[in-house]
Order: sequence, then structure tokens, then C-alpha cells
Amino acid sequence: MSSEPPAKFFVNQGLVTSRTDVQHLLRPILKQTVSYRYLRGRDLVAHGTGWVERIVVDEPQMSTYFTPISITINVDSFEHLEFETRPDQLLVYTLVQGDERVVIEFVPGVATDDEGPTAPRQLAFDTSGFVQMELTGLDVTEE
Repeated sequence: MSSEPPAKFFVNQGLVTSRTDVQHLLRPILKQTVSYRYLRGRDLVAHGTGWVERIVVDEPQMSTYFTPISITINVDSFEHLEFETRPDQLLVYTLVQGDERVVIEFVPGVATDDEGPTAPRQLAFDTSGFVQMELTGLDVTEE
């Protein structure tokens, strides 16, 4: 009889404490646009949409941050991960540290022939209201 406990078993939902399992569960959101909600207790503190740039483990010098442009998740910033499967078969991830939680979900994309209505998409900015200008330096003439 082995003294080590067997590996845990999850189907469509669970509470994961293993750093390796958390990293593997979060892998599908890497390089994807997600929405996030930051909760302290029951209070919504912040929310937004951002692009997941990095998911790291064993990098104590790197912080976890969520901004509308870039998201980096350090697995070691959290005690555990809760996940559940939505009816559309996408996952909802909840990263937990004490009474603080960050809930992460894929952002539904615009449907095309190749993608379903909930296909993940890259964050895009509307630049139609901007004008591009080129500034050049003054011509200096020699005397």
C-alpha cells in the first residue's frame, strides 16, 4: 500500500490546490481575451476585460495583475482555483486568496463561419475616431 494519496479526479468542476494543476487548468486562457471580476468578500471591487499575456509558476518576483490591456497570473499568488463548466461548455475560473477572489471567463466573440458565438477572440481597440499624423523636424539651412 502506497503512503502517497492518489491523484485527484475532477469532471467539469472542482477545487484545485495543486500549483501544477492550477497552471494546467489556466492554460486555455493564455493569449485569450477574458473578462474578470475582482471581489473582496461579497463586494465587487473592480472588473474589466483584458488579454492574458502570461501564466507563471515559481517566479516569486513576478506579481499577478489585471488591467484592461494585459493580464499576468502568477499561480503562487493564490491559495486555490475553483472551476466550473458553463452550459456553453466554457469554463469559469475563480482564483482565491483569503476573502479575495478573481473570477475569469472567456469573452464571447463575434460569430463567423469558422467560429461559434462564444469563440474566444483577441482584445481589439476601435481606432476609427483617431487621426494618424506624422510630425517632422524643422529643416535647418546652413548659412
